Amino acid sequence: MAGRKRIPDHLKIVAGTAQPCRMNADAPVAASDLPQPPEWLSARAAEIFADLVSVIEEMGIASASDTAALALAASRLEEVEICTAAVEDGGRTFVSSAEYDSEGRVTSQQIKGHPAVAQRSEAMRHAQSLLAEFGLTPAARAKVSVNRKPEANPFKALL
Repeated sequence: MAGRKRIPDHLKIVAGTAQPCRMNADAPVAASDLPQPPEWLSARAAEIFADLVSVIEEMGIASASDTAALALAASRLEEVEICTAAVEDGGRTFVSSAEYDSEGRVTSQQIKGHPAVAQRSEAMRHAQSLLAEFGLTPAARAKVSVNRKPEANPFKALL
């Protein structure tokens, strides 16, 4: 499909740009319960998943319907952590082959980029895209305004 992604109707309402002619009356309704981490996530990815759920719950957009996308985001963020650790341990480059002279000195060597650098870059790009889908980046968050729940009045109980 060419062009921009469709904006969900609830985001149009929240942003104040809803127009009846542009609303989808047949749009599916998202589940109201909180997402639970799938069993295939590692322990660390499940922690990241729980952190993401707590953030989107606070924003008022948490839904069990988004479990798969949240799991992908958590898995990619874990991959970023793993690749970052590999780069920190092994460096950004490595010597793939070297030639030595008769005295043992290096005469030529081939230096290549560490594969984890490219893997981390791709994981970061994908994670950023997934986070933007949930409004978890500054640019995505700036496009939407949310009606805040009124704070409980601590003095109301005294009346």
